[in-house]
Amino acid sequence: MRQGSFVSTRWSVFAQVLALVFIFPLARAFVATTPRPSKNRARLAMASQLDDALLDQVLDVAIDASKKAGEIIIGNAGPTEVTERKANSRDLLTLIDPLCEKTIKETVLASFPDHDFLGEEDVPPGKEASAAAIASKLESASNSWLWVVDPIDGTTNFVHGMPLNCPSVAASFNGEVVVGVIFDPYRDELFTAVKGRGAQMNGEPISVGKQDCIGDAIVAMGSPPGEESMQMSMKAVQVLMPKVRTLRMIGSAAIMLAWVANGRLTCYWEYDLSSWDIAAGALIIQEAGGKFTDLAGNDFSLQTRKIIGCAPAVHDEILRVLREEAGIV
Repeated sequence: MRQGSFVSTRWSVFAQVLALVFIFPLARAFVATTPRPSKNRARLAMASQLDDALLDQVLDVAIDASKKAGEIIIGNAGPTEVTERKANSRDLLTLIDPLCEKTIKETVLASFPDHDFLGEEDVPPGKEASAAAIASKLESASNSWLWVVDPIDGTTNFVHGMPLNCPSVAASFNGEVVVGVIFDPYRDELFTAVKGRGAQMNGEPISVGKQDCIGDAIVAMGSPPGEESMQMSMKAVQVLMPKVRTLRMIGSAAIMLAWVANGRLTCYWEYDLSSWDIAAGALIIQEAGGKFTDLAGNDFSLQTRKIIGCAPAVHDEILRVLREEAGIV
């Protein structure tokens, strides 16, 4: 072998060893520690578009819309005529529901004419229709902003003159709820949250309950109009009643969610609800330090229908009881 060839071969082997020992591991480490760009870009894009001034404006409009609807509710409080039965004889509609929704929608669009809007009264009755409605809105790329509204949550209470009903107004950006408002006009209690800023009632910070065992928990649930949901509620009552301090059925998802957020209730669960029932309350509970998931323990989204919102220390135990002992999945 010639001298030049021998030297060339020796350097070639040395270069391969150097690459294996130093360069390739460093490259792998760099790739492993480099954040994936997609989620970071999404967060940066949201942050760049959602400055504090814009969120303040959205919150102000949501409050204004909620209070206008609340005035209509108070002005028509008392036993009210039912104009329509929707999914069944327990799913009611009055003349006031669409009037409140019209008022909220007009208030929102006056300030944000390019925002999209989904209200309960826009959608035919039944869980299939409501699930399809929110899915369609989220799949549409026409606008990043979507308002999700229940003009009167607790219509049956409203019909019978019970002061446990209210508007629920949420604003979402790119499918994530960023502003939530629940206004109880009978007690003049305004529950608000902006994502990342905490939750408040009438401007004062609120937090979920401190209960750390299921025996101290006050658990709220629904008396739903749907047959399947009703059966699930009955199963849960039998299992939960001996384990918790007490159960409550108040008849308004929004009120129960708000009361979890300020600690009056420890937990609220429901087998099937629509996006407008829970969007505002879910954010308010989360911002009040609560845990809000579906009944499989997955993170909440606007398409979640089976829900539990809870003080964090007892969330997992109550969920376990519902799933394993009551057989609710």
